Amino acid sequence: MSANAFDYEQAGELKIGQVGIANLRVRTLDVPRLVEEMRSRVQRAPKLFQRAAVVLDFGGLPQVPNAATAQALMDGLREAGVLPVAIAYGTSETERLAEALGLPLLAKFRAQYERGDEAPPAPVPARRDPEPEPAPAKATAAPHAGQPGMMHAAPVRSGQQVYADNRDLTVLSSVGAGAEVIADGSVHIYGPLRGRALAGAQGNEKARIFCREFHAELVAVAGHYKVLEDIPKDLYGKAVQVWLEDGQLKLAALD
Repeated sequence: MSANAFDYEQAGELKIGQVGIANLRVRTLDVPRLVEEMRSRVQRAPKLFQRAAVVLDFGGLPQVPNAATAQALMDGLREAGVLPVAIAYGTSETERLAEALGLPLLAKFRAQYERGDEAPPAPVPARRDPEPEPAPAKATAAPHAGQPGMMHAAPVRSGQQVYADNRDLTVLSSVGAGAEVIADGSVHIYGPLRGRALAGAQGNEKARIFCREFHAELVAVAGHYKVLEDIPKDLYGKAVQVWLEDGQLKLAALD
């Protein structure tokens, strides 16, 4: 089976959350297959995924699994090398499941998958009586529009995390191995990137990552990620940009 076919048929879609917690959205409730997929991810990138915290998201299934099946999945994932720590989204069914398993609920992850699913606002009833024409109002900027990006001048060292809330992040120095830079907007790195860079952390698929020297452990845009082992070796050490196109993470050398 080709790599592209395997990617398309994966039973679980793994996305990286805002604080580096992996969100495993279950597409097919096949416990052995899910466990084997996660074992393969750990083997390919042990420094990244081994002992990693994972949130289980059953929102892609027609119904929530029973406690015995969910427990078997948790046991298998632990054996594969990762640690299930919570269940995503607080419906009444998942709430009961979380209680049975002794896990907390995290509702925030679902927003990245369902952001476009909100119902349109209800129409505003027409006024019966004419109103005087109001004075011209000053233009109101959209939330966060024009907000300056966050600038970080010092090196980001192993174990450190820098997060730009609702804006771009510019790092003027290096991002070391084991360090993490996160932005709700785009990420710009003017030195070597050896750790993790996550752009569009709240689901902005237009965000990008730019770095001057690419050695990243992981890059992600709106939760879609690649680890170093998945990236062509001819990009190592080069100036690179990362973006999302048709749901696929793309990487290319900068001219």
